[in-house]
Amino acid sequence: MARHFLQLYLLIVATLAAVSWGQERLWQTYAERNPAEISAENPSQTALLEIVETQLRALPADQRRSFVRQLARDSGVDLELFDLRDIAGKDTLADLARGDVAYMSATNGERWMLKQVDGDPIVLAFRHPPAEARRGPVDWALAFVFYAAIALVIMLWLWPLRRDLQRLERATGTFGDRNWIFDAGIGPRSQIHPLAQAFRRMAARIDDLIRSHQDMSNAMSHEIKTPLARMRFEVEVARSTTADPRMKQHLNNLDTDISELDAFITATLDYAILERAEVALNLAEHDFTAMLPAVTEAIRSSSRTTLHLRCEVDPAATHVRCDAHLMETVLRNLVYNALRHARREVVVRFGIAPEARYRLCVEDDGPGIPEADRERVFESFVQLDRTTPHKTGFGLGLAIVRRIVEWHGGDVGVDASPLGGARFVVTWRPPGMSG
Repeated sequence: MARHFLQLYLLIVATLAAVSWGQERLWQTYAERNPAEISAENPSQTALLEIVETQLRALPADQRRSFVRQLARDSGVDLELFDLRDIAGKDTLADLARGDVAYMSATNGERWMLKQVDGDPIVLAFRHPPAEARRGPVDWALAFVFYAAIALVIMLWLWPLRRDLQRLERATGTFGDRNWIFDAGIGPRSQIHPLAQAFRRMAARIDDLIRSHQDMSNAMSHEIKTPLARMRFEVEVARSTTADPRMKQHLNNLDTDISELDAFITATLDYAILERAEVALNLAEHDFTAMLPAVTEAIRSSSRTTLHLRCEVDPAATHVRCDAHLMETVLRNLVYNALRHARREVVVRFGIAPEARYRLCVEDDGPGIPEADRERVFESFVQLDRTTPHKTGFGLGLAIVRRIVEWHGGDVGVDASPLGGARFVVTWRPPGMSG
């Protein structure tokens, strides 16, 4: 930080010095006038010098200075007498030696008209006060160039910084969208190269963690599901070879535990796949007026529930663009979750909201979800209901729902249902539409 501050500070100081020097030179070039022009504009002043010089020649040398002082005091004209040796400038001295009127400028802006008194090494001088500074078009143009040059230098210094920050923002945004690839394209000479390197190391570490998680999931699939399959086979063999009712009950309990463990592993694998950005959406248009009632009826049959499960679909929902397999997973997880908590009824509704947004609602008449837990319920391995004696899930169903909806560029939330329980609302736009 100190190096960048010092670099910018020195750049601004050098720019100010260079532009100020150039501006001063240009002002001098355009504002400086030839002293002869002053004489042409004021011929009376030249005539005055001639008259006073004639009068001085008629006076004794010792009375000339007092005469000039008295004349200047009485007339208000700024006249003085200088010794010839006090005058510098080869051209000025040459003009005085010829008896001509000479001109001299001081650094403070004063201008002098000089006339040497004939026969005496003294010079009669008429002083012009400094001209009042007046800003003309050239002066304003130079001032504009001055400030524009400073702004240009600062802009040129800041442009690479802004460009690299935009690259870093795009790279982090892409990484945050679960692409897990961080490539900002920021070279070692960039001002934010250390920051980009820190982001790159962080991204690499996150990618390694996710890869290790995926490897663990794959190992779980092979190392656990295969023994589970063998255990289930052995349970079936034991069940077919025994007639003891108590032994069959133990085998049934064991088979139930194996099924639960297998379902947990499957849910974990599904969640791990959705956490990696390697899922390609199979987008197509689907008729939800047929698809949603069919899935709802299949859930009713497989769950063997006695609850009233109702499905309402907007008749216009015949060309809904989505990944049908993933959206079916969303519907199944939401409905199964509602069935676990409903008392009498679960309602599924789908419609097209204003601005062409798809809206899927699943609501129940159960106890509902406290407002403080409505965001936490979508986190992985979170189960709010710990009071029931039997396990009702793994805490992954709603986490999977949120991941799928995010893949579709949508949102999912939960609020209170008019039925008295919870209402889960999924909204998304047809992919390709701005948001």
